[in-house]
Amino acid sequence: MWTLVGRGWSHGRALAVWAAGTAQRGRLEPLPTPTRGAPAEFRAWDRLYTSAERKEKIDMSRFSVENIRNFSIIAHVDHGKSTLADRLLELTGTIDKTKNNKQVLDKLQVERERGITVKAQTASLFYNWEGKQYLLNLIDTPGHVDFSYEVSRSLSACQGVLLVVDANEGIQAQTVANFFLAFEAQLSVIPVINKIDLKNADPESVEKQIEKVFDIPGDECIKISAKLGTNVERVLQAVIERIPPPKVHRINPLRALVFDSTFDQYRGVIANVALFDGVVSKGDKIVSAHTKKIHEVNEVGVLNPNEQPAHKLYAGQVGYLIAGMKDVTEAQIGDTLYLHKQPVEPLPGFKSAKPMVFAGMYPIDQSEYNNLKSAIEKLTINDSSVTVHRDSSLALGAGWRLGFLGLLHMEVFNQRLEQEYNASVILTTPTVPYKAVLSSAKLIKDYREKEITIINPAQFPEKSKVTEYLEPVVLGTIITPDEYTGKVMMLCQARRAVQKNMIFIDQNRVMLKYIFPLNEIVVDFYDSLKSLSSGYASFDYEDAGYQTAELVKMDILLNGNIVEELVTIVHKDKAHSVGKAICERLKDSLPRQLFEIAIQAAIGSKIIARETVKAYRKNVLAKCYGGDITRKMKLLKRQAEGKKKLRKVGNIEVPRDAFIKVLKTQSDK
Repeated sequence: MWTLVGRGWSHGRALAVWAAGTAQRGRLEPLPTPTRGAPAEFRAWDRLYTSAERKEKIDMSRFSVENIRNFSIIAHVDHGKSTLADRLLELTGTIDKTKNNKQVLDKLQVERERGITVKAQTASLFYNWEGKQYLLNLIDTPGHVDFSYEVSRSLSACQGVLLVVDANEGIQAQTVANFFLAFEAQLSVIPVINKIDLKNADPESVEKQIEKVFDIPGDECIKISAKLGTNVERVLQAVIERIPPPKVHRINPLRALVFDSTFDQYRGVIANVALFDGVVSKGDKIVSAHTKKIHEVNEVGVLNPNEQPAHKLYAGQVGYLIAGMKDVTEAQIGDTLYLHKQPVEPLPGFKSAKPMVFAGMYPIDQSEYNNLKSAIEKLTINDSSVTVHRDSSLALGAGWRLGFLGLLHMEVFNQRLEQEYNASVILTTPTVPYKAVLSSAKLIKDYREKEITIINPAQFPEKSKVTEYLEPVVLGTIITPDEYTGKVMMLCQARRAVQKNMIFIDQNRVMLKYIFPLNEIVVDFYDSLKSLSSGYASFDYEDAGYQTAELVKMDILLNGNIVEELVTIVHKDKAHSVGKAICERLKDSLPRQLFEIAIQAAIGSKIIARETVKAYRKNVLAKCYGGDITRKMKLLKRQAEGKKKLRKVGNIEVPRDAFIKVLKTQSDK
């Protein structure tokens, strides 16, 4: 390089050539020793290099398997998981104790704005107790039903859980669901009653609820206030005493489970791994069991909660691994990594997430298609529960049909696309996956199966081609104070639900179980439930298969033209009310034009509802002061003809924000 400078190259140009060469080789190499009088930019780069090299790496070998504990925090929404995680990080000295420590592990902008956890986050804590140093790997999980897939994945890397319950609200629907996820995975459960500092807190009553619903003795509950830090030390001690160390073998060949991954623009895929066997270090050649591709490990380390490089990762530990994977498909979540030429039996991985809601996603401008495609690929590596199918629409062009776990999941995904990748998209109305049993042998031959799944309402087959339609159903759990039971039951009946069970948890609270058609609850059931129970009722659901239903395809027409993006599939009994509601909402959402807009809902050729958006109208008679009626009639007739002509050529655009607003059904009275 100094030769280049000697030849008359500028220092900046020579530095750029050197930097490009080192980037190509994938490692930071020291500059040749600068001669006396070397320019400042070279000396600065040399300092950067040496400080990067000297960055202290942790020696993870000092933690024997007996001194490792891997655990998750699970709870209902807003019961204090992230606050408890903040206190645990402070107690173990992982972060400094300041007043600004709020949602430290919630790193996404969308999480901080909404005050919810969306992504499970990992942190390794070092804790001294009774003369021994322990490695505690903590995973903070989301609480909303839409992100239960994140919880189930996190539990695969754990041996125990902290089940946090609010001392004020008691056991809620998602508390029950998360407990059974941990119970099925055969994990140790430590119940923690949080928010005991609140004025209305009743920890004794919550203790009895835990004993009755989960069959956990009341004396095992730890009563804490995560906000004030009261009794939190006991939680750490309980983790060490009650959660077993991982059952692993360090002498066996490497076997690591990828349980989460993120995409870094410069370093490629950063995989979060749980090591079940063996050791991994920088320079090792690893193979993915899924793709069979070989990669060289560039860096390993632990999250503390920020990345902290380590010399090696050992079996039983949870950390991150960077191996120059540049393609988003190379680090599948649930994949097993092993050393080259030392193949092992792959780990079971994860049950793939089953999408509950489908929506079309299109770029606002078709020139942005490739950028949006890249953004969706990068975001789906971080959120593997989203399914992607290519799709196209006459009105909106090329796009995708995406499958989500719920409506909040869809909104968060859209928000992350905008915030993290600056991508603006059009989202069509959310639908659920229906099935149709085909009637003729010719159709079965065309589709290559008798039962087809319909995720796009525009492809809904006609009744003449089908023996029966099937709609997805879910088993819903509602926990509510008993004074709202009557209202909640009426709401469920209005949504075509069938009651299965009713249990009194204590004197004041009831647990109801219903079988719901999924399309009745997917958009606004949760909002309706919260409003009629003054916010006290909670709701959770799980998949319960399919059932026969009388379904029809309803088209929405604007001046006789079908709006493909607003086509919906509805139950026959509800077609009229849903059609009327959509027309009314569309009337409120569409801007007025210089011509009249007829909004119609139709099943086949039969119009079942209609609304009209009146045209803007100039007062053409303003200049007529008295005078003959024929003069006025002539002016009005000419105006009517102009409006008629405009109506033929006028284009009506449905505003972007109208789509979800239009689908929201009328509030149940």
